[in-house]
Amino acid sequence: MREIVLDTETTGLDPSAGHRIVELAGIELINAVATERFFHRYVNPERDMPEEAFQVHGLSIDFLSQHPPFGHIVEEFLDFVGDAPLVIHNAEFDMRFLNAELQRCGRPALPQQQSICTLVMARQKFPGAQASLDALCRRFAIDNTQRTKHGARLDAELLAEVYLNLIGGRQRGFELGSDLGGSGSITITRAFRAARPHAPSEAELTAHLAFLAKLKSPVWLSE
Repeated sequence: MREIVLDTETTGLDPSAGHRIVELAGIELINAVATERFFHRYVNPERDMPEEAFQVHGLSIDFLSQHPPFGHIVEEFLDFVGDAPLVIHNAEFDMRFLNAELQRCGRPALPQQQSICTLVMARQKFPGAQASLDALCRRFAIDNTQRTKHGARLDAELLAEVYLNLIGGRQRGFELGSDLGGSGSITITRAFRAARPHAPSEAELTAHLAFLAKLKSPVWLSE
């Protein structure tokens, strides 16, 4: 099964107020294991950067102005995503921004049901516990020491590990099918082992007869 673990960074919290995506990253999973395929782009938001957002991700307008706007990468992004489920922490937030950007490009919106929200999964699995990405990294002993600021690529990598733990780790279903080459059967090869002898030895027969001599009319004695 193909899935995309996805994260964005933005200029603010509300796309309807004119806030835009400034960084976008997606990591491909096949059967819950990361492949070497990923998507990562910085995006020129074509607007200013509020100080609050800059403090979160550290992406300045001077830096972002060297990168293409979303409309120039939309084809590449959609080709990478395809119809794969999108694994997102707080999926409602990222999906609103993605669909706002797609709308600006005249593209159809991504359906909400295409997303898998790890925030919802974590709250269902650990009711009442903190469910931020950092909190889940601590819970699952995932090293997030490089996360001094938010960044879409690093956050997607961390989220992929968190997601794997939320669904039960690589032993989910024991993943037997991945090693069968589609055959649906398992071949087990065992080394040849000769049968063990079961006939009694002379000493065992003598001991048995001595025991029977102590019994009254034992049925084991032949006439």
